[in-house]
Amino acid sequence: MLIVEEIETCYGESQALFGVSLQIGEAEVVTLLGRNGMGKSTTVRSILGLSPVRAGRISYLGQSIEALQSYQIARLGIGLVPEGRQIFPNLTVRENLVATAANTRNIPQPFDLAAILGIFPRLSERLGHYGNQLSGGEQQMLAIGRALMINPGLLILDEATEGLAPLIRREIWRALTLLKEKGLSILIIDKNIEVLLHIAERHYIMEKGRTVWHGSSSELRAEPELQSRYLGVDC
Repeated sequence: MLIVEEIETCYGESQALFGVSLQIGEAEVVTLLGRNGMGKSTTVRSILGLSPVRAGRISYLGQSIEALQSYQIARLGIGLVPEGRQIFPNLTVRENLVATAANTRNIPQPFDLAAILGIFPRLSERLGHYGNQLSGGEQQMLAIGRALMINPGLLILDEATEGLAPLIRREIWRALTLLKEKGLSILIIDKNIEVLLHIAERHYIMEKGRTVWHGSSSELRAEPELQSRYLGVDC
C-alpha cells in the first residue's frame, strides 16, 4: 500500500532524514519507533507532503506522491492524527467531524458521524462542546475521528497516546484494535512498546534520521537488548 524508498528530507541546510525506507501493506498495522528527535515525525511529514523530500521515492497504491501537495495526498486516502491533535478549538465536536467528511474512494460503508460516535461513545456526549472545552483524551478521540471522516485507506497516528491518562489510553488502543479488525492499514508512532507488540505486525526503529532495524513483533520481543539500545526500554 505505502512504499517509502531511501528518502532524504532537510530543514533548510540541516538534513533530518538519511535514506529512510519502510513499507505498509493492505490491512497491516506497522509502528515507527525510536527516541525523541530521531526523525519519526519528519518521516510522517515527508509522507504527507508537509516536509518536501530532497531525494528518494514515496508511493501510495502504486502512485508516486513525493511531489504532490498535502491536500492531494489526503484526497488519495491517507489520514493523519498529528502530534498535538490540532483540532479546531472554535468549532464544536460535530463541526470538527463533519468539516472533513468525504468519501472520495467511494467505499461502500464509509465512516460517518454515527460510525465515529460508535467507536468513541464519549464524543456523543460532547457534540455541542467546542474543541477547547474537551479534555486531552477527548481531543485525541476527536482527532482520530476527524481523520477517519475522510475515509482513509491508511491512517497515520503521530504519538497516539502521549500525555493521556491510562484509562483514556486503553480507549484509544481499543479503538485502534477495532479499526485493525475492520481491515484499515495503520502506521503508529508511540512509546508504549508492550501494547504495540500486540497490536502491530511489524516495526521499524529509527535513530538519527535512519531506519536501523525492522522486523516482526516476535522478533522485536526476542531482542530486549535491541529495545534497550534504541528505545530506552529495559526488559
